[in-house]
Amino acid sequence: MNAHFLGITDLVEAPSVAVVVDVMRAFTVAAWAFAQGAEKIVLAESLDEALALKTRHPDWVALKDGPSAPGFDTVNSPGLMRSFDLGGRTVVQKTTAGTVGALAVKEASLVLCASFVVAEATARLLRTNKSDNVTFVVTGEDGRADEDLACAQYIARRATGAGTDAAEFLRRAGQSRAAAELAEGVRQGVHPDDVALCLELDRFPFAMVATLEDSLMVLRASAVSSLTDEASI
Repeated sequence: MNAHFLGITDLVEAPSVAVVVDVMRAFTVAAWAFAQGAEKIVLAESLDEALALKTRHPDWVALKDGPSAPGFDTVNSPGLMRSFDLGGRTVVQKTTAGTVGALAVKEASLVLCASFVVAEATARLLRTNKSDNVTFVVTGEDGRADEDLACAQYIARRATGAGTDAAEFLRRAGQSRAAAELAEGVRQGVHPDDVALCLELDRFPFAMVATLEDSLMVLRASAVSSLTDEASI
């Protein structure tokens, strides 16, 4: 497998297969939403679109980066997402980097959204797909976020079937600028457990696949049956 690691602004054409990585926190939050029972997640292009979707579908759950705001049900925090009962519901998510990255590659034939909590399932799906060329979109800090790059590199190695010690990759993520800003309260809309939750390796046995559905980019959990004996979502 040929792996390419690019920032969002480095994308000049739609890749065949894209893995969009946002560890802290969009795609850790998305995984937790599925674990809490969400049926699907709509990735909104803007805050206005997220609010418009919420207005049309009052039963949907809308979330955003930063502090809470009128019209939104919660913020982009895995620690807070754990308390939601989302059984069968739709979530609308708009974040600074993760959702932007996914929308930037919406024309790809396969789009996976990933973080450490679904790393192995993502790698296994790539192996099952027999992907020859994979573009990993490093969403944070214009492609320089080390937590996202570390996760992308780890998934790329696991996708080849190589035995890889995750410790160094998790260490890099834990020492990243994003981790420090979350821990120090620089960012708003943060739960004290957010960093630890973002560094949980393979917490969930599913990958997350994004596809266009009626012009909306929709993320769904995809069970990877050979991952574990745990119940699939």
